Amino acid sequence: MSQSHWSERYEPVIGLEIHVQLSTRTKMFCGCELSFGDEPNVHTCPVCLAHPGALPVVNETAIEYGIKIGLALGCEISPRSIFHRKNYFYPDSPKAYQISQYDIPLAANGRLGDVRIHRCHLEEDAAKSMHVGGSGRIHGSGASLVDFNRGGTPLVEIVTEPDLHSAADVREWAQLLRTTVKSLGVSDVNMEEGSLRCDANISLRPVGSDTLGTKTELKNMNSFRFIERGIEAEIARQAAILDAGGTIEQETLHFDPKTGTLTPLRSKEEAHDYRYFPEPDLVPMVPSTELLNRVRESLPELPVARRQRYLDELDLGEEFATQLGFDADLGDFFERTLGNAPDAAPKLVATWFAGELLPRLRANADSETETAELLASSKVDPVRLGGLVAMVDGKQVTTAAARQVLDTMVESGEEAAVIVEREGLAQIDAGGGELDAIIDAAIASDPDAAAKVREGNMGAIGPLVGYVMRETKGRVDGGEVNRLLREKLSG
Repeated sequence: MSQSHWSERYEPVIGLEIHVQLSTRTKMFCGCELSFGDEPNVHTCPVCLAHPGALPVVNETAIEYGIKIGLALGCEISPRSIFHRKNYFYPDSPKAYQISQYDIPLAANGRLGDVRIHRCHLEEDAAKSMHVGGSGRIHGSGASLVDFNRGGTPLVEIVTEPDLHSAADVREWAQLLRTTVKSLGVSDVNMEEGSLRCDANISLRPVGSDTLGTKTELKNMNSFRFIERGIEAEIARQAAILDAGGTIEQETLHFDPKTGTLTPLRSKEEAHDYRYFPEPDLVPMVPSTELLNRVRESLPELPVARRQRYLDELDLGEEFATQLGFDADLGDFFERTLGNAPDAAPKLVATWFAGELLPRLRANADSETETAELLASSKVDPVRLGGLVAMVDGKQVTTAAARQVLDTMVESGEEAAVIVEREGLAQIDAGGGELDAIIDAAIASDPDAAAKVREGNMGAIGPLVGYVMRETKGRVDGGEVNRLLREKLSG
């Protein structure tokens, strides 16, 4: 079902639960090193394997990182918070419970952009289940195995209020969150490796209603594109059920991006299903004023603040400020380019980077290529792009010719000045005899158009401007050509 079929009747209401793996050296409650891609079960110990009598000890760095995320999201840091046991039994949970937080989380009541943050809390990650051969069952040709290397990895879970109302809004906001967390240096937020995992709680309600519908949950979507597609599919599924007079069941679903299908996993649990109770082996966390001040002072310029600076100080405009401010890799590349074209207006630099170079790079890359990878593989670095922008700003090359130069730069990685010299693309002096002669030739080539311009029909000047631009191969400014032609034909 397309959006046009349901958007006039239903309003989606979406809240997110985001799990961020923290880049500490060791696990949340033991001294085992964190790893990705190592041999299975080589980073384990009695604590993370839940051997009887083994006691957890809280990772101090994880607490600092959690506070850092909370502050960056505008949250209130709890003066005292505690850990709870969240009871459930899955093969990837050796204790049959997860150490998490419940009614007294580390941080709460924040905001990022237009989305309110309900809470941020610390917890440990589960181990990783692996299904090998056949159907993934022990009997028959397949088997289910568990790698405990990941078990006990420190996590911060970020829970939003249901403030999002479309799949596109979710994708845009989740990208802002990822950029914000990445800027803190507390996680690599690599979705492919599971460092950032997003669950979406989705419900529909009649347009104009304030009553929330029954929600479903989409689990563990590992790319922004899949998040958007999965939510769109679930909204369409719920709308079709409601249109048919059915009711939505509260359940957890899996979205398969290859087939675009949704598969039920289990009924959706409520908090009471987990039988939370305080963790008896861990004392409460009471962050000191000194710790809070140190973490607060360590915060970098955050994406929302960077966007505002681009608006207020650099006058980039809403589109460029948002695009470059909310993507740290784009913003860093832009600022380095700006430093290599110090006399050019920031908006000119933004135009040549975001409006010219970036589309060329994306056209030659896979749609899922990350920004950092895209820029790292580019043959045009900030020094070379800054050199081209400086030539445009200094009127050494026209905009049209500069686009030709940039095409060559993307392919070869050469400096702009080298290409301009080799291809003879330097801008022609508007006051020189060469351009004057070409303008005379243009007038002589189309006497009818020239006559109409002399009579005041300025719309007829186009063919004359085109002649000059062709003859000069775009090496002269079109506006200047237009001015000179008017001047000649008005005499």
